[in-house]
Amino acid sequence: MSNNNNNKQFVTEITPQGEDFSRWYIDVIKKADLMDYSPVRGCIVFKPDGFEIWEHIQEEMNRRFKATGHRNAYFPLFIPESFFQKEKDHIEGFNPELPWVTEAGGDKLEERLAIRPTSETMIGHMYSKWIQSYRDLPVLINQWANVVRWEKRTLPFIRTSEFLWQEGHTAHENETEAREETMQMLETYRDFVEGYLAIPVITGQKTPSERFAGAIDTYSIEAMMKDGKAVQAGTSHYLGTKFAVAFDIQYLSRDNVLEYVHTTSWGTSTRLIGSLIMVHGDDRGLALPPKVAPTQVIMIPIGPPKTREAVIGRTDELFLELKKAGIRVKVDDRADVTPGWKFNEYEMRGVPIRLELGPRDMENGVCVLVSRISGEKKIVQQDNLVEEVQAMLEQVHNEMFERALKFREDHFYSVDTLDEMKASMEEKRGFALAGWCGSEECESKVKEETGATSRNIPFNPAETKDICICCGKPAQHTVVFAKAY
Repeated sequence: MSNNNNNKQFVTEITPQGEDFSRWYIDVIKKADLMDYSPVRGCIVFKPDGFEIWEHIQEEMNRRFKATGHRNAYFPLFIPESFFQKEKDHIEGFNPELPWVTEAGGDKLEERLAIRPTSETMIGHMYSKWIQSYRDLPVLINQWANVVRWEKRTLPFIRTSEFLWQEGHTAHENETEAREETMQMLETYRDFVEGYLAIPVITGQKTPSERFAGAIDTYSIEAMMKDGKAVQAGTSHYLGTKFAVAFDIQYLSRDNVLEYVHTTSWGTSTRLIGSLIMVHGDDRGLALPPKVAPTQVIMIPIGPPKTREAVIGRTDELFLELKKAGIRVKVDDRADVTPGWKFNEYEMRGVPIRLELGPRDMENGVCVLVSRISGEKKIVQQDNLVEEVQAMLEQVHNEMFERALKFREDHFYSVDTLDEMKASMEEKRGFALAGWCGSEECESKVKEETGATSRNIPFNPAETKDICICCGKPAQHTVVFAKAY
C-alpha cells in the first residue's frame, strides 16, 4: 500500500447498492480480497479469506451431518456417458451444461466421460454393489467435492462453471424413511443458514417444472438478497426408486423378497458465500456473520509514539486472552497507517467487532468495542473482555438476522392478479405471494410476463390464496414467485 491518499480511495471506491447492485457486489468481493478471476472463463480463485468462510461452513455442516449419522466419502470426478443414459430425466436436465472428456494420454476414449455435474449416477452404480440386504441399510453418505456445470452467464460465488459443494446421498428400505431423511436434511439446512449465517429463509416444495432432474419431489430453502432477488440456498430431493431401478440397487428384504431401495439427495454450495454477501453487505462493504467471519475481532492500538510500546504490549496480552477463548482475533499495529484508515478498511472487510485501545483506556483498565452492524461503541472492562466480546458477537448475529428478516418482510407482497404481480416486479423489488392453479402453462406465462419464477410452495405461507393469478381458476397452491439468481 503506497500512501494514505491512495489507501483512502481504495476503501471508499465501492459503487452504492442503490446505483448498481451487481457492480456493488463485484466491487466488494474484489476489494475485500475474497476471490480473483481465473484465466478459465466462469471459474474463480478462492483467496484465503474467501476460502476460510467456506471452511467454517464446512466445519459446522460436518458437525451437523455427523450428528445425524452421516459419514463422508469421495467419488470420482469423471462419470461414464452410459451412466447418464440410464436415467432419462437426469440426462435431459443436465445435458446442456455437461463438459465431456473425449481424449486422454493422446488417445481417443472408447466412451466419453462427463466431468461431474452431480453424483447420483456414479453413487447409484456404487450403491448397487454395496447394498445386498436390509442389514446394509440405511446408507448415509455425504461428499464434499467440486462440480462443473458449463454456465453461459456467471457471477462469482453465485453461479460459476466450477463450484464447491456438498452432496448427500442416502438409501433406505422404504418411502417413509427416505421422506423422513429428505425433510430432516431440509430442516438441517434451514437451521444452519438461519442460525449460523443469519439469513432468514423460506422452506417449501418446488413446483414440478423447478424440480431436480430425476426427482419425485424437491424441497428448497429460498433467501432474499438486498436487490430483492432470490437465491436457492439449499435443496433436498426425494428420488423414490427411480435411480434404484435405473442402477439396479436392490436388497433382500426382511421378508426375503428382492426390493428396490428408496434414495435421497441433498446439497448446498459456495453460493452460500455469495448469499451472505448480498444479504448482509452495505455501502460500506462486507458485513460478515460472526460465526463464519475469518476474523471476528480486529484489535487496533491507538495513541502517540511515546505510549505506543505500552499500548501494544497490553494489546498483545488481551489478544492472547481472546485467542485462548477460541475467538478469531487479529492485531493491526502498523505505525504507517492512520487509525481512521484502519477503521474504514476493516469495516469494508466485514469484521464483526473492532477493539480500540489507547493510553487513557490503559489507565482506566478498559477498552472500546465497536459493532460493524450497529456502529455501537461500548466501553468494557479489560478484566471482563472475553465475556463482553462473546456477548457482542452473539448480539451482532442476532441483529444481522433481524435486519435481514425485516428487509424481507418489507419486500414481500401479496398479489391476486398477473397485472398486480407485473406492477410489483417492475416498481418494487422483492418476492410475491400468489395463487397458482397447478398448470405449467400458467407458471410459464408468469415467467414470460414478469421475469419471476416460482421459488417454492411454502410450508407456512403468511396467507393462503384461493385464485390462480394467471387464469382465475381455483388455486391448488400458494406460491412464492421472484426473480432469481
